[in-house]
Amino acid sequence: VLTVFAGIAEFERSLIIDRIRSGRQAAKAKGVKFGPPPILTPEQITHARALVDQEGRTVKEAAALLGVHRSTLYRAFNKQEPTP
Repeated sequence: VLTVFAGIAEFERSLIIDRIRSGRQAAKAKGVKFGPPPILTPEQITHARALVDQEGRTVKEAAALLGVHRSTLYRAFNKQEPTP
């Protein structure tokens, strides 16, 4: 009896996973963005890049001015296109 219940539970779990997967795909098709909102705006990232590239400040200093960790700033720099 326990084996039958385990099989039914496993089947139900696979159905749930399929429903979640199709729901996420439908939401993405509608333009829903998953995850937390971005911490830095594009203007803040541009400002931080100018501080580092033009004013010669360190990434740590620029991150402290914006109130974020330096790794957050490095990730933002990597996502944004480099300035010419």
